[in-house]
Amino acid sequence: MPGGSRHAPRPRTPVAQPSEAPVHRADMTASVDEARIAEVVRPVVAAAGMDLESVQVKAAGRRRLLRVVVDSDRGVSLDDAAAASRELSSALDAAAVMGDFPYTLEVSSPGVDRPLTDPRHWRRAVGRLVRVTVADVGVTTGRVVSADPDGVTLDVDDDPKARRRFRYAVLGAGAVQVEFGHPQHPQPELGATRDGH
Repeated sequence: MPGGSRHAPRPRTPVAQPSEAPVHRADMTASVDEARIAEVVRPVVAAAGMDLESVQVKAAGRRRLLRVVVDSDRGVSLDDAAAASRELSSALDAAAVMGDFPYTLEVSSPGVDRPLTDPRHWRRAVGRLVRVTVADVGVTTGRVVSADPDGVTLDVDDDPKARRRFRYAVLGAGAVQVEFGHPQHPQPELGATRDGH
């Protein structure tokens, strides 16, 4: 620059304000006990006539994402998820189990990729095509005809004459097979989200 001197800009040392302190992902989940959160969540979900399937906390930027998956024999509508979200938010804030970080609460139903591992999962899959590994048989595909506390009955290859009964003890985790255009096609995962803190 004519008539002046050029200097390299001096590097500035960033100074973090207390409210802008960097958030480390490990810190976001370290103080959260998912089992304790489940203890708070389970009675609220049960009072709404639903089952708690899972609770998961993940870091999401400067917030936490608390995902609560619920299900019921009648399914979970968007209204059900929204009502549960309101009740859960109040219960979580009152119990202070989410720590000092802000969080987003997501209440949803299980997707079709949820493994069938519990008798209630199998009962809710009646009419759906599933694939499951059966001990001493191998991979089997069939439509769930019935499920009770002892086991599952499948129409193998959609043939009522090929109906087979399996005890839960010999079944691996079943997987619902997506069928487009079938009257028993699974509902998509539904959910509601709200911010806490």
